[in-house]
Amino acid sequence: INKASDSLIISDSWNNRVVRWPRRNGTRGETIISNISCWGLTMDDNGSLYVVDIGKHEVRRYKIGDTKGTVVAGGNGQGNRLDQLYYPHYVFVDRDHSVYVSDYENHRVMKWKEGAKQGIVVAGGQGQGNSLRKLRWRQGVLVDQLDTVYVADFGNSRIMHWPKGATQGSVIVGGNGGGAQLNQLKGHTNLSFDQHGNLYVVDYWNSRVQKFNIV
Repeated sequence: INKASDSLIISDSWNNRVVRWPRRNGTRGETIISNISCWGLTMDDNGSLYVVDIGKHEVRRYKIGDTKGTVVAGGNGQGNRLDQLYYPHYVFVDRDHSVYVSDYENHRVMKWKEGAKQGIVVAGGQGQGNSLRKLRWRQGVLVDQLDTVYVADFGNSRIMHWPKGATQGSVIVGGNGGGAQLNQLKGHTNLSFDQHGNLYVVDYWNSRVQKFNIV
């Protein structure tokens, strides 16, 4: 949501574009970025838009009025080097404008500080697997004020959190196999917290959103 323009910013992946729709009386959207294999996106406190280009294995930042964008993560082809991404999916930007990327095929979450030429691994990065040191096809990612990383570990049907500097994570939701029980997830894609610390998970293959109190 772009509060300044009271509009929704939408990643229209199958049409290879990012569109803006008015929140009130919106009957028609406006394309603001075109010819992009977009996936996840987010906005920082300055109104700059960060968009994942899954086809180019990069994240670009678009300042207000900018149509070309600047690469802030990846952009060096697909791969597993620290200056590369491999089918990135979701992005989160913290208060320092560091960019966190769920690096799908590398089974890791990367952090790119503002202006950095390469990232650092903050979760996973040990190959795919189900141990507490590993991830398997992660999706949504967010970071709290203590730099704790929360990640939707898609392939393991669980939500994990990794404290800053940790070499392994902890399971906070799921981890009971893929399924439709209230303690299970299946094909979950994204996550978000509210102001009370409740965690909301998009449980895609179960066609539901689940709410968890993890405080």
